[in-house]
Amino acid sequence: MILAVLSFLVLVWLIARHFGVSQNLRAVSVFIILIFILGTLFIIPETNSFSIVMGGWAPWATISFLFCITFLFRLFIDVLRNKSKHVYLSDVKEADEFSNHELERYSRHILLKELGGLGQRRIKDSSVLIVGAGGLGAPVIQYLAASGVGTIGIIDHDKVSLSNLQRQVIYPAKQVGEQKVFSAADAIYQLNSNVNVRPYNRRLNSEIAEEIFSEYDVVVDGTDNFETRYISNSAAVITKKYLVSGALSQWEGQVSVFAPHKGGPCYACVFPSPPKVGLALTCSEGGVFSPLPGVIGSVMAVETLKILSHSGNTLLGQLFIYDGLKGESRKIKINPSKKCPICSI
Repeated sequence: MILAVLSFLVLVWLIARHFGVSQNLRAVSVFIILIFILGTLFIIPETNSFSIVMGGWAPWATISFLFCITFLFRLFIDVLRNKSKHVYLSDVKEADEFSNHELERYSRHILLKELGGLGQRRIKDSSVLIVGAGGLGAPVIQYLAASGVGTIGIIDHDKVSLSNLQRQVIYPAKQVGEQKVFSAADAIYQLNSNVNVRPYNRRLNSEIAEEIFSEYDVVVDGTDNFETRYISNSAAVITKKYLVSGALSQWEGQVSVFAPHKGGPCYACVFPSPPKVGLALTCSEGGVFSPLPGVIGSVMAVETLKILSHSGNTLLGQLFIYDGLKGESRKIKINPSKKCPICSI
């Protein structure tokens, strides 16, 4: 009989939910029924046929107690959630006037206590330059745009090729042959029209690097050649910009944050000279596993957003290495070099 009554209560609960009855009202109704049963069994003699069929008052007292504890616990959790949401949404409104659209769009960021409304505001007010719109630049562009970075600059001279489509998922097949910066800019507008995009359809060189870098808060280097990496590093050191650097080949990738002005090393401290020919194969020379740029590029986006929002600990002074073939990752501590010709001067 106990199982029959409990099954009836469950059925009543489900029917009430189907008709839109609130959870609190359903819980109160079930609790009233349980108290009625318990009170009746407590009053009537134990030898009464109803009491015998129902199994006495003791099991119903236990059931009522457990139901009450469960309901109060759920109520407590709801109170905490509502309080948390109120705190972080208030944080946003105090930080600045976010539109209702922005509050909804970035709500999952805002609810993170380490980031909150103030962190999202910092992201909105920030600017990031992405050097290279290839395998690493593509996922960085997508996540920074989706996260609401105010201004995104993209510098690249290359065109979308058929071989890019295997891993550079930002580009559709119909845009093969188009300039990457314009195709990427179009993808940003499709994803988040509130982002200001600055495409630079040219190769980065030492003559323009410092001037362009000075206009941004963070520089992300996703290029696949050492010449451009050293140009980016020198310009970032001179302009005192964070440099989020990533590289990959075949199954393995690495990410680090370089910022000598914050006490960390620069790229040249760790890699003072390019490797010998044949030791570091490019994607076109040695191939690359399709999802790997997405993994490494996502880590680069994570580091960039943490810097912009002042959240958590970055990879400054650390080299993160991921091996996709073995499914392993590790971090290596890296230090500034007193002999570095770039940042020790």
